[in-house]
Amino acid sequence: MNDRIIIPVWAIGSFLVLMNTTMFNVALPTIIHELHITAGEGSWIVSGYSIVFALSTVIFSRLSDYVPIRKLLFVGLILLGAASIVGFFTHSFGILMAARLIQASGAGAVPGLGIVLASRYVPFERRGRAITIIASGTSLAFALGPVIGGVITQFIGWNGLFLITCMVIPLVPVLWKLLPPEIPTEFRFDISGAALTAIAVVSLLICVMQLSLWFLLLSFGALTVNIWHLRKAKNPFVLPKLFLHHGYRKLLVVSFCAFILNMSMLFMLPLLLADGFHLPAGAVGLMMCPGSLLSAIMIRRVGSWIDRYGNYRFLIIGHFLMAASMIFMTMLVQVSPYIVMFGYIIFAPALSTIISALSNEVSRILAKDQIGSGMGLSQLSQFFGGSLAVAICGVLISWQAKIPFISSFQHIYLLLIVVLVGSLFILIWYGKRAHKGEINIQV
Repeated sequence: MNDRIIIPVWAIGSFLVLMNTTMFNVALPTIIHELHITAGEGSWIVSGYSIVFALSTVIFSRLSDYVPIRKLLFVGLILLGAASIVGFFTHSFGILMAARLIQASGAGAVPGLGIVLASRYVPFERRGRAITIIASGTSLAFALGPVIGGVITQFIGWNGLFLITCMVIPLVPVLWKLLPPEIPTEFRFDISGAALTAIAVVSLLICVMQLSLWFLLLSFGALTVNIWHLRKAKNPFVLPKLFLHHGYRKLLVVSFCAFILNMSMLFMLPLLLADGFHLPAGAVGLMMCPGSLLSAIMIRRVGSWIDRYGNYRFLIIGHFLMAASMIFMTMLVQVSPYIVMFGYIIFAPALSTIISALSNEVSRILAKDQIGSGMGLSQLSQFFGGSLAVAICGVLISWQAKIPFISSFQHIYLLLIVVLVGSLFILIWYGKRAHKGEINIQV
């Protein structure tokens, strides 16, 4: 496989797919206003997409152990494109949600299979660079998505955002030709395990949004049955031996925390700039652009540094930079919207560094036969964390409806700083065990 060609093309696909998320984040205040829905309901447009996206990612990653990557990618991109066409014509919240969920079911093929592809075919000595090239597509989506989404929402309408996503369709024949023609193997997909995982995750998310004891019990029940099922299944959806890997468990928690911070930022900042500072959608996108653009510019250099110096240093550096950014914004956000812009200039590159180093480290510490399932589960933890964060932020905003939005933002971000500190302690613990020889970490 010529990874010097395929990886950049894949990065373009990542850009288009992830921009589908960032564009809608900026458009969310407009959608809430036009469809006459609450902030809690509006959060489903982001969190619902994210949770299906997460489940789709882990399913595609797991299937890649048996089904050729290019066939899986074909199915994913066609689903994404078809749902985008439907979404362009809708003016109903119900149909909008359906279109977003179908989009998400196909979009999960791109990030999940991209990391599997790099882990499977790119040698470790340049794998960090390959992963960060894919991540650069994501960073560029975070940079241009808010700008493009804001301009389209302000001058055309939020329905126009769906047309941008249709641009993934021309990539289907290109990647079909470039990707290696893998030989499929016989397998029996663990439908029961996948269904139980989905029920547990979605029920917990609904429990948080609706504060429902019944959904909490349903989630706990599905999780309990799933644990029993994983012990009995011959080819389980999630490999139980992954949870016996001390280092992987810790990285899983760090991934979860990283996306709590990421999606909280992407959900809160557009609302803060629109409702707290009364900026139009186009201006909201422009305020968020510099940070994401800097992240996209730096990410390839970061990839080279990761290959040279190892993952752990950059995980620590990224955490400290994110902490500085969040503390700065929490303390000074009431001064000016430019405080938000400057804080995000620090936050976005730090987050991209953490995600790239995490993916590279997971691919390094797992055996080859565990990479597909391990990468999928890692990304499931990321997007579930993000979905849970958006749901909780929506609930907390509703609870604080009687106070200024800037004050509610500060309260929520104080809680997020606690999450960041917890993630940093887990990472330090991971490093100590590595230096004792319990985890073979590259330093």
